[in-house]
Amino acid sequence: MTVASIFADFLTRTTYDDLPDQTVDHAAMLIASTIASAASGRDIESAAIIRALARERGGTPEASVWFDAGPKLPAIYAARANALMSDAAASDDSDLRNIVHAGTPLTATALALAERTGATGKDILAAMVIGYEAAGRVGASVTNGINNIGFHGCLGAAFGAAVAAGKLLKLDAGQMAHTLALTATSMGGLRAAANTSISREYHAGQATMAGIDAAMAAQKGYTGELGIFEAPKGFCAVFGGGSSDGITRDLGQDWDIVTDMAVKLVPGGHHYHAMAEAAANAARAGDIAPDDIAAIIVSVPGVKALTPPLHPANLIDMAHSPAYFTAAGAVDRAFGWANASPQKIADPAIHRVIDRVRIGPEPTENVAAYRQGATVTIETTDGRAVTDTVHVPNGAGMLGIDWADIDTKYRALAPHALDSRQLESSLAVIHDFRQVSDIATLIDVLR
Repeated sequence: MTVASIFADFLTRTTYDDLPDQTVDHAAMLIASTIASAASGRDIESAAIIRALARERGGTPEASVWFDAGPKLPAIYAARANALMSDAAASDDSDLRNIVHAGTPLTATALALAERTGATGKDILAAMVIGYEAAGRVGASVTNGINNIGFHGCLGAAFGAAVAAGKLLKLDAGQMAHTLALTATSMGGLRAAANTSISREYHAGQATMAGIDAAMAAQKGYTGELGIFEAPKGFCAVFGGGSSDGITRDLGQDWDIVTDMAVKLVPGGHHYHAMAEAAANAARAGDIAPDDIAAIIVSVPGVKALTPPLHPANLIDMAHSPAYFTAAGAVDRAFGWANASPQKIADPAIHRVIDRVRIGPEPTENVAAYRQGATVTIETTDGRAVTDTVHVPNGAGMLGIDWADIDTKYRALAPHALDSRQLESSLAVIHDFRQVSDIATLIDVLR
């Protein structure tokens, strides 16, 4: 038995009834988070371009582009447009160990395929939990390698889309194994491009299409190399340089959507959220005014220098600027959705403090507790030093996620695309998603 075959057997035989309640709760929260981010990203140039391309291509009416009253499109094109729209706003989800927005392609795929297949709410939630598990396990098998050689985490995210599509298409174990094998040989994506351009969201769209296409091809009988994960020069060897064993180890013992998923409760790169959170905590605890800040020292395992851009000029810069996150947290004593606005990105008070941010020695105590965490020390002009540590940022599944936080996010971002009636109606459907018998109950409200 190959890794793909063993994994596919588990993925296909696992059903909604096998899943802990917390997993499906998190899947519903992920739907709300992804749609909220998509609303915020609807009018971003990259999203508009891909939406226009999808409209030009047209095709079999299967699924809807969110916030768009136009005709339905082939599921693969609608899902791509929706995933890219959500990722463009840098306000979607993150995976604590793989540092990728795995839930974005997953959610866009699940909702589009549900329109095509007539899936129920329970079908969708199960497909999402199981798809997230696939993305997490495959992503973890190569994360260290791709970080070193420069590939992007979308390599793992594509498997979430693939498996969710496979579940909703009701593939058997053999077809699902070939879906995994075909996805493994379909994806690329470079971190250098994602960190500095709108290639980041392009990756999300490509991962979505690659996953759906693999599942649809396998459904029609297309086959791949089932030993691709463990083979010499195969997926894990090429991208991770390591072992494929973890993909199938202890299947069903825990769930990635609980242990490693995180919903962004503030915008931008999730691995910088703890910096902003800790800086804000320290500034509040010490009652430190911006002009009293002499230096801010950030300590993170494995981080030896600030990565650029130091002074962000736009949303892309902001999403990838640890200096901005730290300075903004300290200046505002908080960090929220407003920090992604042009006004905040250009705030001179924040930019003055940015020049006082530096990286300090890596933490030496309780290092394993840092999961995209950070320790921040603010030194003041009068000689004080106030330190705060955030081991895991807010919104991480392992801390527990409160629907109140999800609702706050939805109500903050959804007005970019929905009126108040649509907002509250769609949010009510998502809260009760287990009871959805027809996905049109949600989708019709979003159009």
